[in-house]
Amino acid sequence: MKHGNACPKCQATNILRVPGRVGAYGSGNNVPTGFWVTDAVSVTRYACLSCGFVEEWIDDPYDLVRLYKKYGQPTGSP
Repeated sequence: MKHGNACPKCQATNILRVPGRVGAYGSGNNVPTGFWVTDAVSVTRYACLSCGFVEEWIDDPYDLVRLYKKYGQPTGSP
């Protein structure tokens, strides 16, 4: 939905982008990468308004590097 602008489940194109945020005490849609709330990586949601399917994406490539540094090697096959 992020790249194709269509829902992979129902092919609808009415997609809503919900920006990730980091709020007080770790609230919001994020992944912690350090002790402070400001260290968290925000996760953006893309929701289909027709069927309700939701995808979550990390939009900033730098945040992917931060996740790698915190959590290490990916699991599974490439």
